Amino acid sequence: MASNGSGKNGTNPLDAMGAFFSKQVERRKLVTSQKHALSTLLSSAGETFPGSEHRPADRARWMAELGPDRVRVHQVVWPGTHDSATNKIGIPFVTRPFAQCQSLSVYEQLATGARVIDVRVQEERRVCHGVLATYPVDVVLDDVKRFLGETQSELVILEIRTEFGHDDPPEFAKFLVEQLGDHLIQQDEAVFHKTIAELLPRRVICVWKPRKSPAPKPGEPLWSAGYLRDNWIDTDLPETKFESNIKFLGQQPPVADRRFFYRVENTVTPQADNPVLCVRPVTRRIRGYARLFIAEVFAKGLGDKLQIFSTDFIDGDFVDACAGVTKARVEGTA
Repeated sequence: MASNGSGKNGTNPLDAMGAFFSKQVERRKLVTSQKHALSTLLSSAGETFPGSEHRPADRARWMAELGPDRVRVHQVVWPGTHDSATNKIGIPFVTRPFAQCQSLSVYEQLATGARVIDVRVQEERRVCHGVLATYPVDVVLDDVKRFLGETQSELVILEIRTEFGHDDPPEFAKFLVEQLGDHLIQQDEAVFHKTIAELLPRRVICVWKPRKSPAPKPGEPLWSAGYLRDNWIDTDLPETKFESNIKFLGQQPPVADRRFFYRVENTVTPQADNPVLCVRPVTRRIRGYARLFIAEVFAKGLGDKLQIFSTDFIDGDFVDACAGVTKARVEGTA
């Protein structure tokens, strides 16, 4: 008897293949449409916001330039990096493009002006992104300490979490305290209204987010997960992420009333059902609209809510935008 070409479930493989490709075509159209929408918004709305003209003389010391005795913690718009320690993850040209979110080392990011570092670890104290692991977390801590040794008034938020699907490294909180020692600013809600000068010489707010180990408690050297929050949505659609970021930011209290850090990530991420799986071309869909996002935040009356703003593949212009808003807040023009 001749085959009718159906699979085990009665469907024709050719029909299934056709449906798959049709879905991908529609998906690409949607991505293109959303990219066009952001481009159109940029053309009509522009990128001007309080402090948008500011360019630090030295990005490695942009906080010091604004005056440690003038800048309060809650006034800072903190430029951050997403999956910060992935510059050497995976095998070059093989697995790295699927997991690398930064091309600079953590030290280079800090010297460029980043002030929030996002690190994921696994049970052996190695940095990881999903199933891929890279160098030991000691490399990150050494980079942070090197940067602190070369500057005097720059604060750093170091977020370290156990990656999904992994176990906490044994006695990791103790390890972090031993490594960072006198640099650590202890968990205390009064910090948000203090000036940088009032916190010196301590300069690191280290947020430790374990999966099963006990969370840090008030007064301890490390900060617990509740002090660094976000509303992450996993999408590769740039306009969808842009609008979601604005919606959730609008639900937050103003920074002056907030007793936690709130992060907005100017990123989109590859999806398993889409043929474009490399990080760089996907995140490029939204990466260039960071200044537009800040401008829209102010246009919608949300400028007093922006706090941590993070990106993939950080560059100087992103840092300048965050430093500019911080300067405007300190000077009372934002």
